[in-house]
Amino acid sequence: MKDIDTLNKSMATVAMTTQFMNDVDQGLSSKEKTLPSKYFYDKIGDALFVQIMHLPEYYVTRAEHEIFKNQSLEIISALNLDPDYYFELIELGAGDGTKTKELLKELTDGKYKFDYMPVDISQNALDNLETDLQDTLADVSVQTKQGDYFEVLQSLKENKRPKVILFLGSNIGNMDDETAADFISKLSNSLQENDKVFLGVDLIKEESVVLPAYDDSQGITAAFNLNLLTRINNELDADFDLGLFEHRPEYKESDGIAKSYLVSTTDQEVYIASLNKTFHFAKEEKILMEISRKYNDEILNTILSDTRFEIKTRITDSQKYFANYVLEVK
Repeated sequence: MKDIDTLNKSMATVAMTTQFMNDVDQGLSSKEKTLPSKYFYDKIGDALFVQIMHLPEYYVTRAEHEIFKNQSLEIISALNLDPDYYFELIELGAGDGTKTKELLKELTDGKYKFDYMPVDISQNALDNLETDLQDTLADVSVQTKQGDYFEVLQSLKENKRPKVILFLGSNIGNMDDETAADFISKLSNSLQENDKVFLGVDLIKEESVVLPAYDDSQGITAAFNLNLLTRINNELDADFDLGLFEHRPEYKESDGIAKSYLVSTTDQEVYIASLNKTFHFAKEEKILMEISRKYNDEILNTILSDTRFEIKTRITDSQKYFANYVLEVK
């Protein structure tokens, strides 16, 4: 059995490396260069993001954590959970599970019958989360799954057990509106009637609040973005010189979309041996690293318009920086 598990993990690693190569090639070959933000999360990236979540400028995690810490019972009520009926609690992009632990504690104390199934692209994050839960909430049944959001849709469709999907941290905001609408539509079609999604979104607010969250004074966010170049160097045998790229975020309240770029500070060429390709960067040329869409009810309703979801309720933090919506399959 161990040999089969080892083989399966090895095959999964090869597949992920191939996908990584293809995504990097496609992104850097585009007219407007880009790299997928999902690849931020290796072991170093995970640790850097934990630091980001605790930065004074980064209100996003703090605001949603406040909702979970102070309103977990309201969340359980809004999800219409019954202690006598089993359900699966599936979290897409679980990370370190800081916020979710508040909910898990209330569910455990209330003797609810459920399995917690965190999904994340980072196996390191899943391993750390599982170990932490064994120490802090040993009664919680944990079943981890490595993969990205789109990979779990088919398995959800085949699974007929009652489900609550957690999609927190405004992770949906890392997709453009068209991709988000497509994903949410496919998610709704993968669920059964009365299944629910607890969706966390960052709300549109002024530039003075949003922009520092992506350009902190300690440079942690810059290091987080630059680490993806280090990962390409290490895993794809590239020769990025991190000193020749600069982190620059942009945000306008009228657009409602924060964008993180790495900008080439000089004309240069980068060779990626695994691809056997050289990529030219002009001075001031940008690589789009991440988008972070901010929402209001109008934008969210547009994204939900072609789905089976209806909004049941909306819960916000005390400053109304962040909102969690309960979506139910009609």
